[in-house]
Amino acid sequence: MNESTMELSKLLPIIAPFFVIQLILVIVALVALAKTGRTRGPKWLWVLLIVFVNIIGPVLFFVIGRRND
Repeated sequence: MNESTMELSKLLPIIAPFFVIQLILVIVALVALAKTGRTRGPKWLWVLLIVFVNIIGPVLFFVIGRRND
């Protein structure tokens, strides 16, 4: 193994949980969006934010995107 591969193999156990948490957060946010009747803004925009804006997109949806009317 070369040096960069060894560095990656050392970092993978540290970085992997963040990827898993991000994936779970995106899935939960998309399911919640699908079940939500009304949102603040169009649903297609929330889908784009949740999928393409890492951690911040799903958090924004849960904080300001859902309507509790």
